[in-house]
Amino acid sequence: MYSFIFKLSRAMAYLGGVMLTFLIILTTISIVGRSLNGVLHADAVVSLMPDLARWLIDIGVGPINGDFELIEAGVAFSIFAFLPLCQITGGHASVDIFTSRLSSRANRFLQMLIDVLFAAVLVLIAVQLFSGMQSKLRSGQTSLLLEFPVWWGYAICMFGAVTSAFVSVYIAVLRIASAATGQDYLPAMDGADH
Repeated sequence: MYSFIFKLSRAMAYLGGVMLTFLIILTTISIVGRSLNGVLHADAVVSLMPDLARWLIDIGVGPINGDFELIEAGVAFSIFAFLPLCQITGGHASVDIFTSRLSSRANRFLQMLIDVLFAAVLVLIAVQLFSGMQSKLRSGQTSLLLEFPVWWGYAICMFGAVTSAFVSVYIAVLRIASAATGQDYLPAMDGADH
């Protein structure tokens, strides 16, 4: 089961990476377009090359319409897409100033408590995203510029949130079993390297 969950987590991280790459390209094109549009409207360019400036403006050289709306939904999805891999590999930042002095049993219990709380929070987030998506679906609300249904953004985020919650619940169950039996059922996780 661990192998399947790990592969699912890694696939989600790849999806998050693809989304971020798309958003970086989108942002770059939009910024370059916005800058070129400003140059094309400058008095010097309009007086020296009015036909070229008008032609470039007419073919659409400028910012990408609705780029902020796309970035908003895409970044939210990416965050949820990276959470499962971070959770299953223990990649969350940790500070062990106090816990390094505790026994392995106390550390095991503390890690179990953290993972159970983290799973509960992610389940709550997934439930609330579902509720919000249902509300946006019923209301028919659309985004301002692109006029795409707002519930689409909720749906893509909910996909990531449900996967994150699933992985976190799996980790929490293994941590509970580990705390109860004293055996480690997960590979060693040392937190993020800094």
